[in-house]
Amino acid sequence: MPDAKTGRSGAAPHYAELLASAETLMPVLRERAARAEELRRLPDETIADLHRTGLFRVLQPKRVGGSELPFRALVELVAVIARGCGSTAWVLANLAAHHWLVGMWPRQAQDEVWGPAPDSLIGSALIFPRGRARPVEGGYRLTGRWGFSSGVDPASWNLVGGIVQDEESGSALPRIFLLPASDYTIIDTWHVIGLAGTGSKDVTVEDVFVPEHRTLAVDQIAGGPNPGSAVNPSLLYQLPAISLFAFCIAGVSLGIAQGAIEHFVQTTRTRQSSYSGRSVADFNTVQVHVAEAAALADAARAIMLGDCDEATRSVAEGRIPKLEQRARYRRDGAFAAMLCTKAVDLLFTATGGGAIYARNPLQRAFRDVHAANAHYVLNWDINGAMYGRVALGLPPDATL
Repeated sequence: MPDAKTGRSGAAPHYAELLASAETLMPVLRERAARAEELRRLPDETIADLHRTGLFRVLQPKRVGGSELPFRALVELVAVIARGCGSTAWVLANLAAHHWLVGMWPRQAQDEVWGPAPDSLIGSALIFPRGRARPVEGGYRLTGRWGFSSGVDPASWNLVGGIVQDEESGSALPRIFLLPASDYTIIDTWHVIGLAGTGSKDVTVEDVFVPEHRTLAVDQIAGGPNPGSAVNPSLLYQLPAISLFAFCIAGVSLGIAQGAIEHFVQTTRTRQSSYSGRSVADFNTVQVHVAEAAALADAARAIMLGDCDEATRSVAEGRIPKLEQRARYRRDGAFAAMLCTKAVDLLFTATGGGAIYARNPLQRAFRDVHAANAHYVLNWDINGAMYGRVALGLPPDATL
């Protein structure tokens, strides 16, 4: 029987089917992009489309009906969607990646999430210092307020970060807590100029009990076997989650850049200069800008997919990525996003005054790609410095 929510029946879609679905959706999402910005969240029909096609479940374990594709598939599929709408791609990247993360949790937690509804959506708010947790019998008491919970409105669960103070050692240990929607309150703060359709609102929690099986220490998902390995033995769920997450959302930056290039090339072929009447395509400077933007996007794609494949090979060969390798993944994710941002900036400038009109998709690409770069894991200064610390023999100042 078809699933009541998705309309799907039978086996989970394979990569070729998901790619075809993403390509088909891309122009539809481009037409909906302005409405998503007006709503400040994804339209209901877009959420329904992502459910119907199975795109939300690209990294979910097969045992619960997901596609369980290689990690790089998420980067590639998100980039296709981002060519049409950066906000939709951002929400897809986050919510699909959370199925991957929950696959690393103990089976009891997985069953609570996927047992009643395998297509449940899971949001996140992983700003660890914004949450405080204390150990109690059977689990933790958690309090906090977190921003930037992308796609939170349709989510039934949320992964939030918190710091647990060890009174004996004085250390502060980061943990992730898995909460049902009944345990948190959504606060609508999302009035922004970039990625405006993502609905990345605040969530707040007041002294909520979280059982032990619904929380993990961050170092438990830094690569190798984890509590979820007993039921999800695939290499996919043994990848270093914290250091690779950057590629999930850097795929959004890639797709935004690719979409901007496509639009610029298509419109410039027939564009006449307002001042000289010449074909803009004949200008040498424009030709060089197109070449540079395309090279930047291609380089970013090669960096991201190369690292995804390398991490997968390492785990397949029984080698857990070392600290230096994980620091490089964080560096490369941020660097790739920076390359994509530069590509968009080049074309935005090359378009001239026409780029600032609301009807021109380049203005949205410009706003969205810069908003993406504001994320902690894509910020070049933060992640470049983190790599530099490790390279110079210093301890990282964040969990890798």
